Amino acid sequence: MESYRRLIFGLFTLILVNVCKVGSHNTETLYRRGADDCKPLVIAHRGASGYVPEHTLGSYALAVTMGADYVEPDLVMTRDGHLIARHENELSFSTNVDQHPEFADRRRTQTINGRNISGWFSEDFTLEEIKTLRSKETMSIFRIANVRMNEAFQVPTFQEVIDLIKVLEISENRTIGICPEIKYGTHFQQLGLAMEELVVNVLHKNGYVERNAPAFIQSFEVTNLKQLKKITDIRLIQLYGAKSSTPYDQVLLGSNLTFGYMATPEGLANVATYASGVGPEKSYIIPRNLLNKLDTPTSFVKDAHALGLEVHPYTFRAENIFLPREYQINDVNGLGNLTQEIKAFIDTGIDGLFIDHPDKLISVRGKC
Repeated sequence: MESYRRLIFGLFTLILVNVCKVGSHNTETLYRRGADDCKPLVIAHRGASGYVPEHTLGSYALAVTMGADYVEPDLVMTRDGHLIARHENELSFSTNVDQHPEFADRRRTQTINGRNISGWFSEDFTLEEIKTLRSKETMSIFRIANVRMNEAFQVPTFQEVIDLIKVLEISENRTIGICPEIKYGTHFQQLGLAMEELVVNVLHKNGYVERNAPAFIQSFEVTNLKQLKKITDIRLIQLYGAKSSTPYDQVLLGSNLTFGYMATPEGLANVATYASGVGPEKSYIIPRNLLNKLDTPTSFVKDAHALGLEVHPYTFRAENIFLPREYQINDVNGLGNLTQEIKAFIDTGIDGLFIDHPDKLISVRGKC
């Protein structure tokens, strides 16, 4: 395992060295296409997480070389106020923190968004401590090959993800977008570790300032998106959870607002007052029937477009367990016919999609 990790580190070091060499040449006269020039947008969900453990520099780098237009880092906070790329603030799911005896006493139980969760939490660690951890595959049952890369990568900071993108833009000779999601916004605000202004500051510092910048900020909550609307021109994406559920910030406000209502024409009209796009779970667009097959498309895309909202559904994955029945194959651990599901959603008029296997969408859309 140690030799394998060294090989991985060596390969990515070689890639980055070659990229830097490319950057030493004058590319100012070369045409560089924009991140939004091709549709539908290929948004690499946690990087190329179908092939490399999620939210690692390796996952993001592979996504870009596959042709992704945007990479999507989920963001949580450390105790000393640093943004790191993790889908959960509970660290044992995606890192080897449970193998560090020096952190054994950090394990605890707390309530997050109304749920009791036990484990090790990012807000209890400094960035220096986080950097002693290594990432691991979070879907080891379905992504057995990815397990071989367990502990090959550190947990990256938001700035490190941006730095990687900026370097790869040179070798790729194109603009690469970034689509951060603020995770557990209310929870971190309650801890005095609010992320919203910090995320904006990092983006602005790196040149993502105007509305047409190659960046989106996402959230499942409503209040923080409205706050962000006041402090940045960067485009905002309202994410949608289960139709019957309520955004957690709205739960605390005593609101009965549900994601289902937010998907109606009236609800979308309200979303359009603060967001430029929506990120629904894909069943909002094409639900599945009782046989787990794709059913008739809804009017969601048409209703959103009528209000000027872009539509980026999630999450597209190639493993059989995630696919509609008609696109599955007999191999339980195999990859099914994701391209056909993608085509069905493209036919609804979506503007982009979040995908774990960016090359599958590229094979349908093509590189531009």
